[in-house]
Amino acid sequence: MKITIFGSGYVGLVTGACLADAGNHVICVDVDARKIAMLNDGQIPIHEPGLDAVVRRNVASGRLRFTLDAAEGVAHGLFQLIAVGTPPDEDGSADLRHVLAVARTIGDLMSEYKVVITKSTVPVGTADKVRDAVRDALRRRGATHDYDTVSNPEFLKEGAAIVDFMKPDRVVVGVDSARAAELMRALYEPFTRNHDRMIVMDIRSAELTKYAANAMLATKISFMNELANLAERFGADIEQVRLGIGSDPRIGYSFIYPGAGYGGSCFPKDVKALAHSAAEAGYDAEILGAVEAVNARQKRRLFEKVRAHFGELAGRTFALWGLAFKPNTDDMREAASRVLIELLWESGA
Repeated sequence: MKITIFGSGYVGLVTGACLADAGNHVICVDVDARKIAMLNDGQIPIHEPGLDAVVRRNVASGRLRFTLDAAEGVAHGLFQLIAVGTPPDEDGSADLRHVLAVARTIGDLMSEYKVVITKSTVPVGTADKVRDAVRDALRRRGATHDYDTVSNPEFLKEGAAIVDFMKPDRVVVGVDSARAAELMRALYEPFTRNHDRMIVMDIRSAELTKYAANAMLATKISFMNELANLAERFGADIEQVRLGIGSDPRIGYSFIYPGAGYGGSCFPKDVKALAHSAAEAGYDAEILGAVEAVNARQKRRLFEKVRAHFGELAGRTFALWGLAFKPNTDDMREAASRVLIELLWESGA
């Protein structure tokens, strides 16, 4: 199959490399000339275990290419995947300018049927905006080509993204046509042939599923951190508590490790975006606000413990081992280490 991916960041690059490794012919389109040159030379601009080998193998085979030319990308792929960034605005909402710009580009340049797939993490209702952007671009040039819009959120974990894509626990696909559903099944067949992991639903449900999954995991983290703080007050051992509750299959052991708070590129952004979407819909999502508040407080806890132990911190020297928000990644976005560093600096350390 011929596939085009707009965006060669974390999601786009992993997706493109894995789809090419399954035998597809993939072009990744990006506006960053330096990044495109690096990738075509086999250099990987992000740290992800195993990704460099998959990219190099498929670039060498000719199945994976990188280009600045949007027209080449639109002409190439039956599947047009949008995997550009959706950075948060000041109010926490997702910035959809790049997503909609790609949609307009596809509408401006397409000359036959396309499946326009949103991989970027976006609010509920974004597919409607993508559909309208493509339609309006077609109308401006008097074209009537058919197309389908699809929501296909990613569930990749940094540090384990290749395995997550190759052996998914689920593939969520939001469609509004039988044709698109069958094409999406064919696209993911190499990754789901042993176990039917595809869940087909309406588009808005697929969009909400992504935010809901990340918000649920963030909630587990914040709740466990609350329990850890309570255990400290009560003189209880949170590790024993963790074992006691995790053995209940209704709860399980995933994401119930206390720590310094969640970070990274997804959880903080997505919890804020879901809360903003809820507010726009006239609903006060109180739990989401509490999750954020607990997480912000938890990121200060290690500093408070350091200060309680040492007292005056001015003039002291500290070494921080491990700056990323979690192991096996170089991602420091929203990492607890950044809060600790700032607080230590403010204290004169």
